[in-house]
Amino acid sequence: MLTNTDESNLKVANLEIAQPDPRDAFFSVRDIHAYYGESYIVQGISLDLKEGEILALLGRNGAGKTSTLRTIARVDDPELKKGEIYLGGESLHDKKSYQAAQMGIQLVPEDRRIIGGLTVEENLVLAQVAEPLGWELERIYEHFPRLAERRTQIGTTLSGGEQQMLAVARALARDVKLLLLDEPYEGLAPVIVQEIEKIVRQIKELGITTIIVEQNAVAALKLADRAVIIDMGEVVYSGTAQDVLEDEDLRNEYLAI
Repeated sequence: MLTNTDESNLKVANLEIAQPDPRDAFFSVRDIHAYYGESYIVQGISLDLKEGEILALLGRNGAGKTSTLRTIARVDDPELKKGEIYLGGESLHDKKSYQAAQMGIQLVPEDRRIIGGLTVEENLVLAQVAEPLGWELERIYEHFPRLAERRTQIGTTLSGGEQQMLAVARALARDVKLLLLDEPYEGLAPVIVQEIEKIVRQIKELGITTIIVEQNAVAALKLADRAVIIDMGEVVYSGTAQDVLEDEDLRNEYLAI
């Protein structure tokens, strides 16, 4: 006969057994904590993605969105001090940035980091110096015809929208399993934003798993399957993108829209 204590212990054991293994998800982040020096920025973020999903990672300026992307990409700053990250069942939290890139994590940063002095095509070729490789040049040009037209132009002389296209194309030139887009619409004219949206829709149709950080929350939500909202480095909402679009109170409280 079980005592009350035995029953309580059994319930706790069953709860522990029922916890999903983060290695079972296509991409999983579990309770990550990251710092810039002594500044505690990412404070226990957790999220999961299915293969082919697009996640909108949203929040006000300074909420910790870019820091979360950088932590996932395993760049040196911020420094991950606690938590686990898995892609396809393999650990990322114990990897360096170049190892994460080899595993398929491709970060397109807000500043795009087009290499000065190199043409559009040279920027793309340089991305394919080391294996594993992604799209071939002709496939890239098929999806980015404007880059094909400017293949001999110095990359840093392109317009802002064209540089964003080049930054995304450069990521696809690698073997990308998880694409991280940091503010892809930042500083772009509305007509160029529409072109970038078209590219992201193509990426979605190709089944590439993507996390988008974007201040234009409505635009990101219209592309995304799911949304995570963070505030002060913590998750305050996780659900469908459509639910956020339909919840005016939630948007006003955390997104100011």
